[in-house]
Amino acid sequence: MSSLVQSVDWLAIAPPTITAVVGLVVLVADLFVAEARKPLLGWIAVAGLAAAALMLLPLLDADRSTFCLVGDTGVCSYTADRFTLVIQFLVLGGALLAALLSVTALKDSGKRLPEGEYWFLFLSSAAGAALLPASRDLATLVVALEVASLPAFALVGLRHGDRRSSEAALKFFLSSVTATAVSLLGISFVYAATGTLHLARVAERIQHVDGQLQTLAQTGVVLTLVGFAFKTAAVPFHFWVPDTYVGAPLPVAAYLSVIGKAVGFSGLILVTVVALPSYADAWAPALAVLAALTMTVGNLGALRQRSTRAYSAVRLLAWSSVGQAGYLLVPIAAAGYSDDPERPIGSTLAYALMYGAVNLGAFAVAALVGRAHRLNRVADYRGLYAASPLTALLMGFFLLCLAGLPPGVIGLFAKVTVFAAAVDAGLGWLAVVMAVNVVIALVYYLRWTALLFRAPEGEAATYRLTAPLTAALALTGVLGIALSGAPQLVLRFTDTGLF
Repeated sequence: MSSLVQSVDWLAIAPPTITAVVGLVVLVADLFVAEARKPLLGWIAVAGLAAAALMLLPLLDADRSTFCLVGDTGVCSYTADRFTLVIQFLVLGGALLAALLSVTALKDSGKRLPEGEYWFLFLSSAAGAALLPASRDLATLVVALEVASLPAFALVGLRHGDRRSSEAALKFFLSSVTATAVSLLGISFVYAATGTLHLARVAERIQHVDGQLQTLAQTGVVLTLVGFAFKTAAVPFHFWVPDTYVGAPLPVAAYLSVIGKAVGFSGLILVTVVALPSYADAWAPALAVLAALTMTVGNLGALRQRSTRAYSAVRLLAWSSVGQAGYLLVPIAAAGYSDDPERPIGSTLAYALMYGAVNLGAFAVAALVGRAHRLNRVADYRGLYAASPLTALLMGFFLLCLAGLPPGVIGLFAKVTVFAAAVDAGLGWLAVVMAVNVVIALVYYLRWTALLFRAPEGEAATYRLTAPLTAALALTGVLGIALSGAPQLVLRFTDTGLF
């Protein structure tokens, strides 16, 4: 009789485990640390995220799995392959940058944000987000998704006495709970039809479902995809995004814009390309249409933003993130038409890495400007070059990367790889829609960039840089410039190894 006791590969699970353990350490330490020394908790969180990210290095040349079935060690619930490591690098690196922004935001909040609770929720969400790409069964996938999402609701609404924050948290909560309910119903149907939760076995068995269960399986596939469309903020499930980003503390909005997307898209890739490749004729056209709608609605929403409206800078970045979600969906749809799905999935990961670095950089500049201009309007960025030349140059570079224009070569390179994925898959119409949307996006990105270098109205504002903000700006700037100099490194790094 075989033993049911398994050995755990602690090295493989180290990145999410360290993040979760540091979250618990911060929660307990909060009980004993004096009020004047609460900022120390933030630096413990930053150090924990850095340590978790460093634990990815020993895993680079390995393909490790743990929590496997006793009778079949090839079927596991946790796998640390190249796909997992790329997403974990994006999640933990993005969380580290958002944590640096948070240190300054908490200091400026005037005790309206409780530090112990903030850092515990932040690290808990990051741990769930790091676990998700390694999940290879539907149960672990859903648990990781909820561990990433539930603390995020609280983070959005954590600011004391702020009605906008509470309203944003409620909208985010209702939309996400709806998505979870729909996903769980779909997953339960898939489990009923196949009798397994492991992605590899679902892929095998769903092709040979009995005729009586065929409709159940098809319904399960559709509902599961609808649930993940909510998580990725794809149209028409995007309505929560602008109000949630505006109502949340700015570092939390930055966190959601990158890590939230990484969670949704990695889950979508695992469900479609890994678990349900035999249903590609159903999900690939659906995702292609969703991609076209999402990029169009997102870019038109960003184009309509008035520069003098309160919080218009964050609102524009929110609508821009919806448009970017459309671009990220294109290669996943293309994977359903391709004989070699690894290439288009690599394009999605390459685009996600580019977007993560430069979008967090743009939010870092927004955090700096927000310290001087509480309403954080796009109009407040006028004359930034006169007050802080290096910050203005960095913001211009980040916006040009998002637009896909030189000198933001990494943005151009990422868009070209997405175009190539669509064309290679025979989705010429989608490439045309994307080209039109890139032109629409140029208008508002260039309009904002030009504003940075215009003469200020009245006296130039004074911007107070803190050490954490400086570190966040420096890291995102160096990463964006380095990748623009050697963009081929991104594609080499995003060779997924999923197949």
